[in-house]
Amino acid sequence: MTSLVRHVTVDSADPYTLATFWAQVLGSAVSEDDNPGDPEALVVTHGAGLLFVQVPDTKTTKNRVHLDIQPQDRTRDEEVDRLLTLGATLHADHRRPDGTGWVTLTDIEGNEFCVERAAAERTQD
Repeated sequence: MTSLVRHVTVDSADPYTLATFWAQVLGSAVSEDDNPGDPEALVVTHGAGLLFVQVPDTKTTKNRVHLDIQPQDRTRDEEVDRLLTLGATLHADHRRPDGTGWVTLTDIEGNEFCVERAAAERTQD
């Protein structure tokens, strides 16, 4: 093995607030070393961490890279409802009548991410 992804880094206006949102999405935590107002904030996950870094410019176009999340203990639709309650916004709905498809949401700073079907939903195909 030559390299591992240590962090996925996301530019942010308010790293701690955005990290807190993503920690709730992922059922994780913001690093205990990070505090409101810090220029960086890390969400610790089982895989690569999510590192939010403060930048002066605002998001103006579609993300070149985005996260696809898959709920582990609920359906895709239940997860979409939960994330909307946390402050996500519906961007595009790609659900199909047969139950396949995904939903594209934006986080509290407008970054796109997709919610896929849970593994249990995929076995029903």
